[in-house]
Amino acid sequence: MTTSGTAAPQPPHRPTERTVHGDTVVDPYEWMRDKTDPEVISHLEAENAYADARTAHLTELRSTLVTEFVGHTQETDLSVPVRRDGWWYITRTTAGDDYPAFTRVADAGALPQVEPGVLLEGEQMLLDAQAEAADAEFYSLGGLAPSPDHTLLAYAVDTAGDERFTLVVKDIASGEILDETVTDTGYGLAFSTDQQWLFYARVDDAWRQHQIWRHRIGAPAETDELVIEEPDERFMIGFDRSRDGSTLVIQAGSTSTTEAWLLDLAEPTSAPVPAGGRREGVDYGLEHAGDRLLVVHNDGATGFALAEASFEEPSTWHDLLVAGEGERLLAVEAFASFVALELRSAGLASVRIIPRAADGSLLIEQAVDLTHGGELDTVELDTNPNWEQSTVRYQLTSMLTPTTVAERDVAGGETTVLRVTPVPHYDPSLYVERREWATAEDGTAIPLSVVARREVATDGTAPGYLYGYGSYEMSIDPSFVPTRLSLLDRGVVIAIAHVRGGGEMGRDWYDHGKMLEKKNSFSDFVAAAAHLTDSGLVAAGRLSAEGRSAGGLLMGGITNLAPERFRAVIAGVPFVDALTTILDPSLPLTVGEWEEWGDPLHDPEVYEYMKEYTPYENVRAVDYPAIFASTSLNDTRVFFVEPAKWVARLRETVTSDQTERPILFRCEMVAGHGGRSGRYRKWEQRADELAWLLDQLGATELIG
Repeated sequence: MTTSGTAAPQPPHRPTERTVHGDTVVDPYEWMRDKTDPEVISHLEAENAYADARTAHLTELRSTLVTEFVGHTQETDLSVPVRRDGWWYITRTTAGDDYPAFTRVADAGALPQVEPGVLLEGEQMLLDAQAEAADAEFYSLGGLAPSPDHTLLAYAVDTAGDERFTLVVKDIASGEILDETVTDTGYGLAFSTDQQWLFYARVDDAWRQHQIWRHRIGAPAETDELVIEEPDERFMIGFDRSRDGSTLVIQAGSTSTTEAWLLDLAEPTSAPVPAGGRREGVDYGLEHAGDRLLVVHNDGATGFALAEASFEEPSTWHDLLVAGEGERLLAVEAFASFVALELRSAGLASVRIIPRAADGSLLIEQAVDLTHGGELDTVELDTNPNWEQSTVRYQLTSMLTPTTVAERDVAGGETTVLRVTPVPHYDPSLYVERREWATAEDGTAIPLSVVARREVATDGTAPGYLYGYGSYEMSIDPSFVPTRLSLLDRGVVIAIAHVRGGGEMGRDWYDHGKMLEKKNSFSDFVAAAAHLTDSGLVAAGRLSAEGRSAGGLLMGGITNLAPERFRAVIAGVPFVDALTTILDPSLPLTVGEWEEWGDPLHDPEVYEYMKEYTPYENVRAVDYPAIFASTSLNDTRVFFVEPAKWVARLRETVTSDQTERPILFRCEMVAGHGGRSGRYRKWEQRADELAWLLDQLGATELIG
């Protein structure tokens, strides 16, 4: 491991005081919040230069990793074509291009036989994202939708990374841009039936999606009409077009409560009609099912229930199926002859197909689960846009199974594999995946998904990597990630800790890792780390960890709680100054976050609890692992200032030798919450992180 005498940047102390509930806290680094301050920008640039200097010896390894990432990717590739009415829509990638091309070909009656890099006769270019991005440092699509008659294409573009989009409408035949006057939008696009109107969402200054608007295509944006506004700051609003194309389904939701409306797309200037109501603590998702509504809800059902309702009485729900033991119903998608229910069972994602009778009712007793028998299989719905389709597409993956697209004939029961994502230079027989269980402080069994090379010994000598998230009921399901092969092939044991606060084991699992039980997420992760080392799967001094966003909060929490357990930690866009953020309702998303973390501004108990675990508030004068923090200047979800402050405090507080265990911080000056855009740029960014990690673990050489 190469070291460096380069001095780390250390910003000056400019104390500001925060007094809440009689508690005064002096913060020396809050002044760095202003990204328009030249001194702040200079400090961020100095941090990047320092990270460059401390990782200069890894140039060759970074290059090697990028070569491996590319080598495990079929660079010129394409998706399985998706039929929408009379067209097959295709996404193509080309070697050397960061961004894909979106094309289509007329439906000739069967799934077209497509080849990478070879256009079909009559295949039309819809959007060449590589050409559109041109020399942009950042480019991201926030939505892409063909019009009902497939003559127009609408899409949303972000070139800054702040997730505020410009809407573009083009004529497909001529390629002419018909409209690009609407800017600063959120997520979501839908045409009216007559194609005269385009529905979109707007975000407020706190980056809360709070309004739905309609825009007459070709008219000035100033004439756009407000459809509906959500005034409650806890709620965000969004919409989807029903599968039969008749209805705009609008839903506003907080962490715990939902309200829905329906708008007739054949009458695009009509007002939304309430559908489902709003009852505090009742969380539901509404699906337009042709002759009725389907609802997945938690009213009296912790694991959620599937219900139906009439259009005349949309708030009166009749339960059809209640989640069984160990199940959590997630969402339902309706088709003319069946419905597809997404759920979690025994900690894994799965899909249940329920046929419909001639009268539209659901034949619950004939339900079939789409399973393939793997211990760590993840099964999720794929794109299924057609109301009348008789088959359902789904995706299967695991830590060893590349993403596989399959299609099941609902009536006949036959399953056809349409595509297995090609992974060059990959032999799954060289690896083994399995479920492990750790025991938490309170005796709760914590699941881990583990993968390693077969020849890696379980004698306590192997390097390890443990990933976690644990918030918002999000599940980090086992999936195939090609870049992980570069760790596995260097003998690193990879594990995911499915800690409480996530949704892996159901709603209760989430509830016991949020609010005044948030500390369970941290102690669960530490228990998972202890299991890996105590069982001999990983060496006690060679375990690394990674988490991003709210998973970055997890990283900050576990380095304070048990720094001796970890050799190196990657904290991506980390939410490490949580208390400061959640105390300020003017900051993006804060009020809505009170249902996740609690309200420390008005509740002294929540304030004290959050102060006890917020990473920035609890850095200790003990030895810490090496830390690699990263952020983006334009991130609207977790501001750059949080890791900037955290890193500064770490450097001045910890007692570990920062020559051997450096604390590094990178800030992307043009990027968003997800980091750089474009696949090659993302690979370069990932190689930077993993080269550093492998160096810290002493695992830079390939095994076998």
